[in-house]
Amino acid sequence: MPTSPPDHVVGRVSAVLRALSTYRDGASTSQLARQCALARPTVHRLLASLAAEGYVDRDRQSARWYLGPELYLLGEAAAPRYDVTQQARASVHRLAAATGESAFFSARRGNETVCLLREDGDFPIRSFVLYEGARFPLGVVSAGLVVLSMLPDREVEEYLSTVDLTAEWGPAHRAEEVRTRIARTREDGYSTNPGLVVEGSWGMAAAVFTPGGEPAWALTLTGVESRFRAERRGELGALLLKEAHTLTNVLRQPS
Repeated sequence: MPTSPPDHVVGRVSAVLRALSTYRDGASTSQLARQCALARPTVHRLLASLAAEGYVDRDRQSARWYLGPELYLLGEAAAPRYDVTQQARASVHRLAAATGESAFFSARRGNETVCLLREDGDFPIRSFVLYEGARFPLGVVSAGLVVLSMLPDREVEEYLSTVDLTAEWGPAHRAEEVRTRIARTREDGYSTNPGLVVEGSWGMAAAVFTPGGEPAWALTLTGVESRFRAERRGELGALLLKEAHTLTNVLRQPS
């Protein structure tokens, strides 16, 4: 989703790296420039400098850019402090096994959620809206909706007053409609996305909290609409809340 261009070098570098992380098969300079709302020559200069330091890599044949090996090493160094995917794997596995649907674990990063884990259940029809590395703004997809819903009202209103989700995600993501879904999410304890991103692809999510009570992650189930009928959503929601509560407690334990 295109954003306003950052007005400083560090912000521009960060924007380029975040944009590049959303492309599973690499990205061209022009694609990254459009996504970051920056001039193509500016993005090319940034990428060339990052490549010289190993933060990005360029395929000689396709000329597409990829995240580089230095980022992997930095991530490995940061993982002991920030990576909770190992603790989340058990919850994701149990959700996939119990429901037959695709189960996910996502993390909040600023005003986005990023999918970190995926495991498919045994139901043969899949939804492919979410995948590892996929980023969505808060309020979009069930993970982003449940995280946004669990924030204080002041933060919710500040966010909704500064973003236009309709430009990328359509009129169903007008602020007033997002507020309606937030109210329902707070009432249920979990969020439901009734095919708002891809028609027929439903999702449900429950928030996982930090020891300080902040909604930092989400567990999600996705599948085709016929698997998310009203009579089953209560069962799926209860499973999500149970696993989210379990994982929250695990993350509260001293490491």
